[in-house]
Amino acid sequence: MDNMNRKNNQPIDPCRVALDRVRLSFVHLLTPRTPLAGGEPKYQTTILLPKTDVGGKARIDMAIQAAIQAGISSKWNGTAPARPEINVYDGDGVRPSGEAFGPECKGHWVFTASGARKPEVIDLNFNPIIDASQIYSGMYAQISFRFFAYNAAGKKGIGCGLGNVRKIGDGEPLAATGPSAADEFGGSAAPATYQQPTYQPQPQGYYAQPAAPAYQPPVYQQPAQPAYQPQPAAPQYQQPQPTYPQQPAAPQYQQPQPYYPQQPMPIDPITGRPATGGVMGL
Repeated sequence: MDNMNRKNNQPIDPCRVALDRVRLSFVHLLTPRTPLAGGEPKYQTTILLPKTDVGGKARIDMAIQAAIQAGISSKWNGTAPARPEINVYDGDGVRPSGEAFGPECKGHWVFTASGARKPEVIDLNFNPIIDASQIYSGMYAQISFRFFAYNAAGKKGIGCGLGNVRKIGDGEPLAATGPSAADEFGGSAAPATYQQPTYQPQPQGYYAQPAAPAYQPPVYQQPAQPAYQPQPAAPQYQQPQPTYPQQPAAPQYQQPQPYYPQQPMPIDPITGRPATGGVMGL
């Protein structure tokens, strides 16, 4: 493909390029992506152009030079910056942050195209693709884009606007579906370990609001089952025993003893004393 609009026979836009076969990464073609720092949502994708496509890289270089010439009069007050920022990188090198590119970038030229306009995304039969599962990081496509000059926030450079996309083949899905965390969060290193803040005594009379206790979700406690208590044994039935009154013992027979009345002691009439002898008066 070349960069001329053959169908409408319109003049060639020297800043516009269409490539025959590239691999796409960080794909946001069906829905726009909103930057973490805020700003206008944009459709975007990162383009991986094989270094073996020498002709494609030559068209990119010519389009960039055309954008620089257009920017001298339209953006830079007649003077081109000494080293304008151009976001086309060597995938075998390092990112602007100093980190190496991912393994999928090896052997490729790497750059990102974006824009507020939703691109047309079609399949090999030129039918629109609406199934999001068919558009992913790692697929192969034909793609168009346009380089342009900018002068914003003190920076002067060449940006790349997204055109249209035609999916031409599937590839191994890439793990990443968006910018790396280092790119999105500024590439600053996190502290190695957490440092406990040092307690600073407050001046006398200073009232510090106590910290609210951390919320602890209630823990369901299974009600304890009562301990098993054995039931007392049922009393055994006792057959009542009849009682009989005790019969008095039969009296034992006592042989009656003969009674002999005691005879009074005889008195001696002479002496007046009991007669103990056989002769009275003695």
